[in-house]
Amino acid sequence: MKVYERIKQLRTSELNLTQEEFAKRINMSRSNLGSIEIGRVNVTERVFQDICFEFNVNENWLSKGEGHIFNYLSPDEELAAFMGKLISEDNNSAKKKFFIAFSKLPDELFIQLYKSFEEIFQHE
Repeated sequence: MKVYERIKQLRTSELNLTQEEFAKRINMSRSNLGSIEIGRVNVTERVFQDICFEFNVNENWLSKGEGHIFNYLSPDEELAAFMGKLISEDNNSAKKKFFIAFSKLPDELFIQLYKSFEEIFQHE
């Protein structure tokens, strides 16, 4: 399987994203992604790196088809990756504003909210 075929497999089978959704996450046009997925356009180093970073994809799998599709992260690594993405977002993003506000909560309220989240997720 070639790189462009693995990109399409990643998008469709693993992430269940449309071309539009996937392209937006890696800052490219849908038409350019479509051209990559059929092998008409070569994958640039920037696109390769953006895919690996945005979706936590194993570079060895994407380039050679070897190993696991995704990198496995410890909870601390996962949090650091999330925070890195959050920091790079626009200052007006709702997600960034939410977490800034969340970070200012007193510990007691933070603990109460955490317990509420646990209850919600246990009922799903």
